[in-house]
Amino acid sequence: WQVSAEEAHHTIETNLCGVYYGLDAILPTMLSQRSGGLAIVASAAGYIGLPNATLYGPTKAALINLAEVLYAELHGHGLGIYLINPGFVKSRLTALNAFKMPALITPEIAARDILAGFARGSFEIAFPLRFTRAVRLVSLLPYRISLGLLQRLARTS
Repeated sequence: WQVSAEEAHHTIETNLCGVYYGLDAILPTMLSQRSGGLAIVASAAGYIGLPNATLYGPTKAALINLAEVLYAELHGHGLGIYLINPGFVKSRLTALNAFKMPALITPEIAARDILAGFARGSFEIAFPLRFTRAVRLVSLLPYRISLGLLQRLARTS
């Protein structure tokens, strides 16, 4: 198990700071117009400390928190706030994963699920449901249970 500070900085800069740079650029205009929507793409990996997500997971957890704060503070100002929490979506990046990715879906299915979530006006758009619901459920368990499950998962991945 090894994490470099340089890798951590790069992941935080990309996954978290990148969203703040975007907010800085667009929020003033959206607030003055009192219209528009913000979609924050986090991940089911942000629900709980999943194995193989040492850098990725914490940045996605921060984005979940940020989306919740934005909803609380801005939804009443005419802005739609959406939190997108995908499971595994087939891409060039997921192709590099050296572990089994349960419920892997295509980008087309992910896009369909995102559009359906927007149409419903859902705050959280999570998919595929069989995976994201399972991860969410484990995150709600007491630590003495959830951490044991995560240790078992880490040994098999």
